[in-house]
Amino acid sequence: MTPTASTTRPIEFNRRAALTGMAGALALGGLATAAEEAPSPAPAAPGPFMLGLNTATIRGQKLGIVEIVDIVSKAGYQCLEPWLDEINRYKDEGGSLEDLGKRIRDAGLTVESAIDFFEWAADDPERRRKGLESARRTMDTLRKIGAKRVAAPAAGVTDAPVELPRLAERYRAVLELGDEFGVVPAVEVWGFSKTLGNLAEAVYVATAAGHPKACVLPDVYHLHRGGSSFEGLRLVNPAAIPAFHLNDYPEVPDPSQLNDSDRVYPGDGVAPIRWILETMAAGGSPMMLSLELFNKEYWAQDPAVVAATGLRKMRELVDPIRVPAPAGS
Repeated sequence: MTPTASTTRPIEFNRRAALTGMAGALALGGLATAAEEAPSPAPAAPGPFMLGLNTATIRGQKLGIVEIVDIVSKAGYQCLEPWLDEINRYKDEGGSLEDLGKRIRDAGLTVESAIDFFEWAADDPERRRKGLESARRTMDTLRKIGAKRVAAPAAGVTDAPVELPRLAERYRAVLELGDEFGVVPAVEVWGFSKTLGNLAEAVYVATAAGHPKACVLPDVYHLHRGGSSFEGLRLVNPAAIPAFHLNDYPEVPDPSQLNDSDRVYPGDGVAPIRWILETMAAGGSPMMLSLELFNKEYWAQDPAVVAATGLRKMRELVDPIRVPAPAGS
């Protein structure tokens, strides 16, 4: 299965950005309803995939992070991708970050990534300085719970494009900050944004940053929303994508009219998800597939059922995939 014309559309940005984005891509290429009964926890996924839950998927139920950890663990996930505000709320209510990290580990989970919105890419020097200060606080918090990475979308610069070389310099600065805390920021694609709104731009920025830990964070919905061709994923070494936001979307005439609440469980929409997963699995690199949904219908359901349903649908897609044997084996 390959992406079809109905699931892709041309990337809309200038010729120079297109050329530099492609150069980056080539360089990096080297490198249920509430009534349903929740299924029993499934065994760990085979091959390179770790299955995780982005807590936005049950964000509408307004749970505390401790309750979320319990739900995610009981559902059978391997990883957790929390939002920083959930962690800060726990801390502000007197919780110990170290205790939270231990609770997560004791539940058999790892924090492969986390979500925050510090303005590392802003053109205004003062906003960027404050953004890096916020990033420092975020990374210090994440370090204490054992998080490995944090998303770095174009927060604060979504309304106008920023020149890619300058963006690469700013990304390197936040990567170097991450080195101090052992937390890696990943360039996240936001399909609605005029900066880092497509895969080619994100890959260029990660490549041009010239840092050994540079990486990108794609999202099925955002790739489609921003006009990225899924074929571009073939040019990116999966080792440069340690986390991938998994979701699906309905068929609509104009993808730019989609919004976050349109996301559905993987396999329930029209995205070429099996092809995406087969392409990523071919690289053989460890990758977290993080279920990230903002569906208001799901938010009205039992969060344990939503979590379990999401895992089941992910497993239905992942389990049939056969990972190629290593060369020489």
